[in-house]
Amino acid sequence: MNTWQLPEGIDELTGNQAYKFEVLRRQLLDLYINKGFELVIPPMVENVDSLLLTSDSVNEKTFKFLDPASGKMLGVHADITPQIARIDAKRSSNKVEKYCYVNSILQTKADDFYASRSPIQAGAELYGSDDINTDIEAIELMLESLNILSIDPVVVSLGNVAIFNALIQTEDLTSVKISQLREIFTRRSVPDLSVFLTNNTLTNADKFTKLMHLEGNESILDEALKVFNDIDFAKSAIEDLIAINQQLKSKNINVIYDLAELKSYEYHTGVVFSAYNESYSKALAQGGRYNDIGKSFGKSRAATGFSFDLKFLSQTK
Repeated sequence: MNTWQLPEGIDELTGNQAYKFEVLRRQLLDLYINKGFELVIPPMVENVDSLLLTSDSVNEKTFKFLDPASGKMLGVHADITPQIARIDAKRSSNKVEKYCYVNSILQTKADDFYASRSPIQAGAELYGSDDINTDIEAIELMLESLNILSIDPVVVSLGNVAIFNALIQTEDLTSVKISQLREIFTRRSVPDLSVFLTNNTLTNADKFTKLMHLEGNESILDEALKVFNDIDFAKSAIEDLIAINQQLKSKNINVIYDLAELKSYEYHTGVVFSAYNESYSKALAQGGRYNDIGKSFGKSRAATGFSFDLKFLSQTK
């Protein structure tokens, strides 16, 4: 192997590529700061426990090594959100806090969202409010970010993982079975769901099957209310989507719905969203609500936000 070759999945920006990236980075940070977001620059490495929280997916993607100075296990950040949760938990204030960042991250393996193992994650997060208006604020800021990147038109896909979570609460399943079912929904595998339901006795098996197919325009929200009318938490989650839909429609934002959408990071608890453009084969930006993510740090707070791979998107136009 030639010594100048980079590892698989690791890339760099040079020349005009690097200049274009830097111009866009500055424009994005100006946007976020003008909107009242505080710039934070989390460290590249932290104690592993601070980086992983409750997410097996983050765990699998985190490079870990033994620190010769302390003898503790450290990790290279594979996702910025756990670090923002730690930063927010250190604050004594209970008011709404807004954070933004543009940071390189490193992952042990590429996933369906990032273009490489070494993306530069840009994003914004809001802590301290469970109001759906903060979800709408995050969605609108995500769209403004993509506008700076000259990506248009954009379609927003909306879902709510609280529907799946509420349905899980009606069943007597082990943590292993829940993980299997979550993974099936993440892959959107109808055949595997059929096999799972055949091999396991579920009280609401029919509702799991219907949930897998609840995607399309806003008409599915009314259909979903009928399906989950007897499960209060699921019904409340759908009503949140209806309220968000009304506001986004008034702003002429193109929205579709996917109520079976589960993000790869298990810490999401409510509304989730992604941005798509017909010129790209996968989501350009994504985010959602992750209430109580700071619980591991002793401070549970409602939170929502979004992120995207600025290194990749800065080079696509």
